[in-house]
Amino acid sequence: MNTDSSNLLRIADVMQKTALSRSYIYAKIKRGEFPAPISLGYKCSRWVSGDVDAWLQQQRG
Repeated sequence: MNTDSSNLLRIADVMQKTALSRSYIYAKIKRGEFPAPISLGYKCSRWVSGDVDAWLQQQRG
């Protein structure tokens, strides 16, 4: 997993990229159906862009 800061997405970026709401993303994470974010500190989580891209490709089947 490459965690270069240029490849890290905020929740707003993930929402825009996937067209999913914040609550739906977190519900899918809880069920193990969406990549979990990495924690960078207190109230600071980011998603690896490649993980989200891979998830999107998997959905397209």
